[in-house]
Amino acid sequence: MLEPIAMFGRPHAWRRIALAVLAVLLIHAVASGQPNFERAAVSASASQQRVAPGGEFAIAIVMDFQPSWHAWPAAAQLNLLPEDFRSFVLPTRFELADAPAWLSAVGDAQLPETHAAPVPNLAGDGPPTIEVQTYSDRAIAYLPIRLAPDAPLGPATLTASVYYQACDETTCMPPLTATVEVAFEIVALENAGGAPADPALFEGFDPTTYATLATPAGPSGAGDATAGAGTGRTFFGIPVPAADGFAGIVVLALLSALGGFILNLTPCVLPVIPIKVLTISQHAGSPGKSLVLGLAMAAGVVAFWAAIGIPVAFFAGVTDPSRIFGIWWVTLGIGLVIGAMGVGIMGLFTINLPQKVYMVNPKADSVGGSFLFGVMTAVLGLPCFGFVAGALLAGAATLPPAVIMVIFGSLGVGMAAPYLVLSAKPSLVEKLPRTGPASELVKQVMGLLLLAAAAYFVGSGVLGWLSERPNLAASLPWWSKAVHWWLVALFAAVAGLWLLVRTWQITPKAGRRVAFSVVALLLGSAAVAYAADTTRRLADNIWTPFDAVELQAARERGQIVVVDFTAEWCLNCKALKAAVLERQPVKGALLRPGVVPMVADLTSTKAPGWDKLRDLGQTGIPLLVIYGPGLDEPWQSNAYTSQQVLDALARAAGATPGVAHAN
Repeated sequence: MLEPIAMFGRPHAWRRIALAVLAVLLIHAVASGQPNFERAAVSASASQQRVAPGGEFAIAIVMDFQPSWHAWPAAAQLNLLPEDFRSFVLPTRFELADAPAWLSAVGDAQLPETHAAPVPNLAGDGPPTIEVQTYSDRAIAYLPIRLAPDAPLGPATLTASVYYQACDETTCMPPLTATVEVAFEIVALENAGGAPADPALFEGFDPTTYATLATPAGPSGAGDATAGAGTGRTFFGIPVPAADGFAGIVVLALLSALGGFILNLTPCVLPVIPIKVLTISQHAGSPGKSLVLGLAMAAGVVAFWAAIGIPVAFFAGVTDPSRIFGIWWVTLGIGLVIGAMGVGIMGLFTINLPQKVYMVNPKADSVGGSFLFGVMTAVLGLPCFGFVAGALLAGAATLPPAVIMVIFGSLGVGMAAPYLVLSAKPSLVEKLPRTGPASELVKQVMGLLLLAAAAYFVGSGVLGWLSERPNLAASLPWWSKAVHWWLVALFAAVAGLWLLVRTWQITPKAGRRVAFSVVALLLGSAAVAYAADTTRRLADNIWTPFDAVELQAARERGQIVVVDFTAEWCLNCKALKAAVLERQPVKGALLRPGVVPMVADLTSTKAPGWDKLRDLGQTGIPLLVIYGPGLDEPWQSNAYTSQQVLDALARAAGATPGVAHAN
């Protein structure tokens, strides 16, 4: 099982973060190839029957839910949910599939209104269900559309799609993507118009959404452009801040800008900052022009980083980033690339630019020249921070395009900031730190942290490979799933220790010693604490992976077999497991001699539990199945209490020796 879990944070949040990451990174692998468990009828209609080239209209995407069923709100509406839910749920997405070339633009979706619906109580205490905001009954989203001015006349169709997960109080279905075609006609301007087939569908449409049509054609739906940024995605194992609000975007940008600023402290960049700034000042001749040229140079640095991010964002835009970690060899490959970058930045090998690059010397006496001056400044720093850039390229490929551009753009802003500030006031150049042991320490700590990230990705890739081979996974000791986390902790702890030791050796200033000592201790202790917590939870695990052969063998031995059908995308499953199966007295009953607890994880399409689920006549999970000599037919339940499980175990025991009736 892949475990892309955050490396730093509060210990009690680890499980929620892990589930959120797994839900986002593996979910599409489940949706493809599974039967259609649709619990909402999806339809769509155009606001005009006839549209002229260059004209605007809207598509209403309608979801009519079966009674008691619901779907989660879109990413932009996750703030309506309790905080504990935001890491688990799979946001609904409304978009166009395969937008044709004659489509000019798609605006942000006008999202449906939400309604309160009962869902499992994640806390495990209190009432079994609570009410939260969901899409239920009838949910209507509107996509504003603009045709290209040269759109060909004649009949036309667009394909609208909705990605959603249907759940009720007890059961969650695998998520799916429903598609529906919308027919209309492209006509000359004088013939345009025509009322929609169902005018009532558009009574709630807000025409002001046409103002968002400046966005390019493609996936749409208020939050979809940043899909995943607010749904538990991770970057080197650390959750990406939610992008469904301004604060999340600001946090992400600030963290990236800080990283870009730190790159200036590397030995390849730090010594040239005064030279570059003084060059601009000499060409400027006045403070005002110096600021203008400094701004142009800063723009060049930002353009360099944006140019790196654009192809990565394009790759993420034409693929499904959420599937990346579901492919074990891709995850493993990302880890190996990041590991190579880590040992490279620590000095094992170097990046050497062609000599012709060093001969490029644009003059900084004009705005255009200063812009190129900034681009080349960033390029010439590649021998030092190119390793970091390489690791970023590998890790960022798993993120949505908008998040990628925020990261790379903010890196550029952070790196460019000193040039802009110093151009405005060149006298501050004298206060810049000089290259030496401190800048080398920056590279060394970066390298160790990249090795920690590499251990995370490589370990996740290996676990992904094992998840497709449950028999082999079952034969390994329980602690094998924690090995990569101890490697992460080791590299992070060494980074912290080295930062602590070298800081005290390099600087005699008390303030710097205290500040960097605190950072070092937090860095090492957080990683070790999490590795220890992961190991403790694995040691306490009572479940063995589902295996049909072992199930039959256990039944022939007269044992009771308890099979929990679950998946990382199933919120209801997690709630029941936390509230019932992992608590006493049920947990104690499952540990009795003669009881074999199995977990059938359906997160992957290749999971062997899918065939057994169908054999049992079930289509949704959670599902708990109990076999035993005292039962003619296996006991099954999609929603159960502690007492119901204990009663079923007692009935399954029959005359089996050594198994007490747990009433």
